[in-house]
Amino acid sequence: MATTVRIPTPLRRVTDGQDKVNTEGATLREIIDSMESQFPGIKERICDEDGNLRNFVNVFVNGEDVRFLDGVDSATADGDEVSIVPAVAGGR
Repeated sequence: MATTVRIPTPLRRVTDGQDKVNTEGATLREIIDSMESQFPGIKERICDEDGNLRNFVNVFVNGEDVRFLDGVDSATADGDEVSIVPAVAGGR
């Protein structure tokens, strides 16, 4: 079994239109690296030069915001669901 990653609309052009991809890894960092090998260019859209999540990208593992866990070092397991959610700005 693998980890399912939900892909937001703005990133689907990198994943050939897929809204979900299956990948494996023991941490979010490994999941992102695995996605990068499948879909080159996705990592730079999610992570900064240091490998940390970009400020405008929110990532959840099973509904938990990884910023309140261990960030890109947050543990993942088979059957987990990772959601990538771009930040939404707005107002007047």
